[in-house]
Amino acid sequence: MNTRMRRAAFAVAAGAMAVSLAACGSAKESGGDSSSSSSSSAKKGDAIKVGLLLPENQTARYEKFDRPLIEKKVKELTNDKGKIVYANAKQDASLQNQQVDTMITNKVDVLIVDAVDSAAIKSSVQKAKDSGIPVVAYDRLAQGPISAYTSFDNETVGKTQGEALLTALGSKAKSGKIVMMNGSVTDPNAAQFKKGAHEVLDGKVNVGKEYDTKDWKPENANANMEGAISALGKKNIIGVYSANDGMAGGIITALKAAGIKVPVTGQDAELAGVQRIVAGEQYMSVYKPYAPEADAAAEMAVALAQGKALDSIAKDKVDSPTTKQVPSVLVPVQSLTKDKINDTVIKDGVYTVADICTAQYKAACDKIGLK
Repeated sequence: MNTRMRRAAFAVAAGAMAVSLAACGSAKESGGDSSSSSSSSAKKGDAIKVGLLLPENQTARYEKFDRPLIEKKVKELTNDKGKIVYANAKQDASLQNQQVDTMITNKVDVLIVDAVDSAAIKSSVQKAKDSGIPVVAYDRLAQGPISAYTSFDNETVGKTQGEALLTALGSKAKSGKIVMMNGSVTDPNAAQFKKGAHEVLDGKVNVGKEYDTKDWKPENANANMEGAISALGKKNIIGVYSANDGMAGGIITALKAAGIKVPVTGQDAELAGVQRIVAGEQYMSVYKPYAPEADAAAEMAVALAQGKALDSIAKDKVDSPTTKQVPSVLVPVQSLTKDKINDTVIKDGVYTVADICTAQYKAACDKIGLK
């Protein structure tokens, strides 16, 4: 998963978060006078209204990266005339459906939706289409008649995690049991991560316990890990496949409490995850460059709102359970281990050395030459 980056985008976008969070399903506009009306059927110029629905605010990426990057790109593409209408579902699928209804009432010209539950959003996507509003599925492949999709190469994410775990285990790969902590069953990405990981790991390790973790929550991963330790015995666990960094944090807490230190994977290059990698508590994460994903979503959304074709933007086609050959942009990613921190998250301006190397991690940073 090599990286396509727009190097300065993260640093520039970090200051673009002026729009307040939508509360209780309400949507707030940014970037212009809210009194202007939109007609979804008319061909638009730059004065478009883009609805942006993100799934939750517990994972750092959505508010810190995805939202400001999309807002910034929409403004660039519309000569600062495009409006962003934003809402966050806070991991509530029913709330997100209500937010789609609000967006339709507000007559947005296009929707960018990162679904809490890819199946539960289906009827709302249909409502949007029936109202003449195209939907760009962002990061997760929503069901229903979506017009476009952008995400990372999710099976390759799982493969990269599996390959990293095999590297960490080396010749001991079959000397004990690994635990697999997959993501939520409501997230189609989780199934793809899981599939990719199994393609690499099957036959090369012994899976002692495997879990689909409700809502991706660290506390649920922690409880699952405690159960796995009790069932397998702490001396028999040699590694943990964790589908993301948040769950890795809960897993590592359980491992520490049991006096176990084994390689643990992750994903998202969250600051806490990177710090655990520096400290040697977590073996790796998957670095996902959010700028090209956010840019692709904005480019497709603006094009759709303006009645333009996606041929020059979306080079891939993806099938969802309900829609075939969806124009798509799939962004490559890469493995992040302690020797790659400088060349990824620091080089691209995601974090500074000061962000990572706080007092607690200074000695560990010095040890790996992170200064």
